[in-house]
Amino acid sequence: MEFRTEINIPPSENRISYDSNILLMGSCFTEYIGSLMQELQFRADLNPFGINYNPSSLSRNLWALLNGKKYSRKDLHEANEKWFSFDHHSQFSDSDPDACLQTINERIRFSREHLSNTNYLLLTWGTAWVYVFKESATVVSNCHKLPANNFSRHLLSVSQVVDTYTKLFAGMRSKIPDLKIILTVSPVRHWKDGPVLNTISKSTLLLAAHKLSEMFSYCEYFPAYEIAMDDLRDYRFYADDLVHPNQQMIQYIWGKFSAAYFDDQTMKLMGEIGKLTTARNHRPFDPGSEQYLKFCRKQLEKTKRLMKENPCLDLKDLADFFNTPLK
Repeated sequence: MEFRTEINIPPSENRISYDSNILLMGSCFTEYIGSLMQELQFRADLNPFGINYNPSSLSRNLWALLNGKKYSRKDLHEANEKWFSFDHHSQFSDSDPDACLQTINERIRFSREHLSNTNYLLLTWGTAWVYVFKESATVVSNCHKLPANNFSRHLLSVSQVVDTYTKLFAGMRSKIPDLKIILTVSPVRHWKDGPVLNTISKSTLLLAAHKLSEMFSYCEYFPAYEIAMDDLRDYRFYADDLVHPNQQMIQYIWGKFSAAYFDDQTMKLMGEIGKLTTARNHRPFDPGSEQYLKFCRKQLEKTKRLMKENPCLDLKDLADFFNTPLK
């Protein structure tokens, strides 16, 4: 007897490897997957504008990256003694407008260089509801705790999302011809919208993602939402707020993603690098002891061996970490 509806995902023809450059943007679910990729030393750039939930703002962010936009004082607003951009998460806000702009523009400069060599773009949409700043009539990525009467709220339609991304994908592929795109819908429910409006929002995103993956051969859909809702249909896979996934769910979906997009060689390297990152996170009882120094030498040798055998790997941070106590 079967007691759950497991979702089995066929291996993708597009395989991500340690040679790949990956850009991940979108909701907090992107943060989960992107952080795992960075921990395992993939060439992954994660959310250069911060967490972003809606497809409209995400498209705007990608155009800014693609065109190398340089933000200026006119792009900033001030409230609650902070300067901020409506295109960015509050992590970029600052009491000094020049410092705010410097952080924003340096991050864009870094990610634009990464984007020019990007092989895979992973986008995660969280909600089809958008907030429009009345003063400029533009959709914002973040309301920055401004009073609600500064904004109007709208639900994007399927056709709006599809039309927006048809233009965006064409623009991106014209500059990055080999770019592959993976779309996902976040399993995190926006419960403040209520169960009905959250479902309508997620349905809009799912229909748009399905349409785009049918339209473009270089665009695929990864069913993270369906894995959470149908495969892991149990609140024991959620955090205490009953909305966000817990580590069990994240690791399970990561396993499904890995099986779909990584080949055997990449999976083997991930296992070896995972052991090294675990060793790096180990906190010694006595950092000056001969036992710990021996441990560091052993890990350093493994790190150097992996880099020698796999020139695509950049494990300099790991090598520096294990080498520092030996100096």
